[in-house]
Amino acid sequence: MQSVDKSQTASRRDPAPSRVSYKIQRLMLTPGFRRFLRAGLPAFVLIVSVGFILSDAGRREMIELKIAEVRRSIEERPEFMVKLMAIDGASDVVARDIRQILPMEFPITAFDLDLEAMRVRIAEMDVVASVEVLVHSGILQINVVERVPAMVWRSADGTVLLDQSGHRVVAIDTRMDRPDLPLVAGDGADKYISQAFEILEASGPLLSRVRGIERIGERRWDLVLNRNQRILLPEQHPVEALERVIALNKAQEMLARDLTVIDMRNGQRPTIRISNGAIEELRRIRVLE
Repeated sequence: MQSVDKSQTASRRDPAPSRVSYKIQRLMLTPGFRRFLRAGLPAFVLIVSVGFILSDAGRREMIELKIAEVRRSIEERPEFMVKLMAIDGASDVVARDIRQILPMEFPITAFDLDLEAMRVRIAEMDVVASVEVLVHSGILQINVVERVPAMVWRSADGTVLLDQSGHRVVAIDTRMDRPDLPLVAGDGADKYISQAFEILEASGPLLSRVRGIERIGERRWDLVLNRNQRILLPEQHPVEALERVIALNKAQEMLARDLTVIDMRNGQRPTIRISNGAIEELRRIRVLE
């Protein structure tokens, strides 16, 4: 009879899941909970594990040393080592200056080289027009394009060479260091070098007599000739004024006379100034007359 009661009790057991099982099944059907199980829970476990490991100062130091050791072993591989420096396009003096501003001991890993900072430092040199810095086949290659001196500029600050654009190239001791280049003088002349070249080019038949060109008051130019003669050019249209002087000289040989100044600042009334010797001679002639 007892066995029959047990079978009847088992047959009457409720087949529905328990409340806890039901809630778990419902929770598993939630997309957010499934994403948490796939990504969130592993990430949480990883963060807790890493935090536990890094909480100890000794373990942190050991990990940092190991990372630095691995990194250094990679950086110092032969294919990443720079063994020498090559400078192309620069004169011996400029190349020596570059090596002085970039002192380094070879071999050195390419990861320790700041190529952009090196390029900026070299580009700051007056004589350098452009520069390229790169690492190729274990060589620190520096390709330099130097500025070409085109004129000697004498000012209150000294004598320097300028390129075609008026940019400073290098300082020199005296004008005679570069007698092959034209001379420009005066403060602010470097800002108007293109105009100075136009005037010199327009001087044409007078070019062999030109000693230099001077900026006056940072406003206008004087063309200085030998025999202590000077042509005062106006602030506006100086080339046209010089062409008028050349035409007058061709017609009347004006500059062959004993003149010191031809003043073209007033285009409507050009004036001339004769030398003191010519003035004395003129006075003597008048006295004799």
